[in-house]
Amino acid sequence: MQVCLFLIGTSDARQSLTDPRALLRATTQVAGLRKLIVHEPIAGQVDARIAPAADAPSCVLQWYFDELEPLEAALEPDGAIAHALHSAMRAGFSPQSFSQQVMAVRIFAPPQAASVEDNAQRCTYLVAYEGVAQDFNAWLTHYLAHHPPLMLQLPALREMEIYTRIDSRSGLPFARASAMQRNKIVFDDASALTDALASPVRDAMRRDFHALPPYSGATPHFAMRSIYGNLAAY
Repeated sequence: MQVCLFLIGTSDARQSLTDPRALLRATTQVAGLRKLIVHEPIAGQVDARIAPAADAPSCVLQWYFDELEPLEAALEPDGAIAHALHSAMRAGFSPQSFSQQVMAVRIFAPPQAASVEDNAQRCTYLVAYEGVAQDFNAWLTHYLAHHPPLMLQLPALREMEIYTRIDSRSGLPFARASAMQRNKIVFDDASALTDALASPVRDAMRRDFHALPPYSGATPHFAMRSIYGNLAAY
């Protein structure tokens, strides 16, 4: 199972990460890195049912590795990820630039799945379950059994992934995020995402969400413009 490092940008990162493609270029020598996706927020309302969050991250960086060991090696204090960030961010980075979380990746193949090339752009809806479930095992069992089959029915869906937390070492100075679970759905553009979220499938997803075992906490949703890089191994 792949692992993914989420770096979730604050306003400090917004000021420094002026050229996402510079970061993509800087990561080509990160050993073991299979894919990097740079997400930036989309202005305006994409989801008619959920207003844009006032505290949306300035960016989200997803770093994919096939195993945890090479990711932890890249996360050393003077390691490859720190070097890539320093080289690509105008003012370098500070401990306040990001929060970080390493998660296991569950990949689901939609019927309309399509490959993506280096520097391609798509539109992503990122969701985080930041609270706690009364019984996490019951929550995850229900979620994985019932929610993905509904999500896969969203019109024009290109990619879908679900992430669950794991423990890992990191030498980066950023605070640790602790989302219980994350997921994302990916479309060709914002218009396709808007149409999918207005489809009857969304109503079925909401009904299933309310049928989940007890959970308390925030579930922020962020529409993002996504740029893909370091796909040579794919």
